[in-house]
Amino acid sequence: MQDGQEAQETQETRAWQEWRARRSEALTAPLGPLSVTGTHWLADHPDGLLPDIPGRWRPAGESLSLTRGTGLTVDGRPYAGEALLGPDTGAPAASRVAAGRRRLLVLRREGEWAVRIHDPAAPARTAFPGLTVSPWEARWSVAGRFTPYESTRTERVANADGRERGLGLGGDLDFRLEGHEHRLRVAVEADGGLWAVFADATSGSGSFRFRFLHTQAPDAEGRVRVDFNRAVLPPCALADHFLCPFPPAGNTLPVAVQAGERNLVEG
Repeated sequence: MQDGQEAQETQETRAWQEWRARRSEALTAPLGPLSVTGTHWLADHPDGLLPDIPGRWRPAGESLSLTRGTGLTVDGRPYAGEALLGPDTGAPAASRVAAGRRRLLVLRREGEWAVRIHDPAAPARTAFPGLTVSPWEARWSVAGRFTPYESTRTERVANADGRERGLGLGGDLDFRLEGHEHRLRVAVEADGGLWAVFADATSGSGSFRFRFLHTQAPDAEGRVRVDFNRAVLPPCALADHFLCPFPPAGNTLPVAVQAGERNLVEG
């Protein structure tokens, strides 16, 4: 029995190490989260002129109108005239608008338009100090059970940019950690996986003030592995100008979760 448990832990450790390698590569990619240098809301710029971005950007019904965009390309071709843009939903590299090596992502949140700049030369990326990450420990990887709500619930929560927005919650995730029962309210992602925004007893002193946790999709009976070794920093911990939602009510764990990504390495 002991040999089987050790083999399982070795397998999980290796899977975690491979995941960490992929995570590090994604973080430091030329257009990864460290490359963000600005998120500009059109409501703050009624003249349609955004800082450090060519062109005039204005809402046009269900589209965003871009005119006078000297030096920009749209869909990989030199821009001229007017382009009607929708929200970018894919990776930054797939965004329609570019300015040299920079990519300009069109965002829409609760009816408000914004443009986010990804720049491979961003200081946050070029001077990235690395992350403080706790080593994998079996005690932080536990069995959980997901209970969906009858319908998605939307809760208003503060965001890292100082605004309040709706956070869609799809159910409760129950698990036993450090000898006690706990619950997180979670969102259900497009692939069926779960996403929790949580804080714990280390938040703000030993770890960033809150973190994200993603799981695989639960099975037909709601069973799912809850692995806090894979807790990650929210994008707003890595670079300014992200919107990250804060934890909803009830998502602050009383236990010190000394696992996963904890903070930026201090310079």
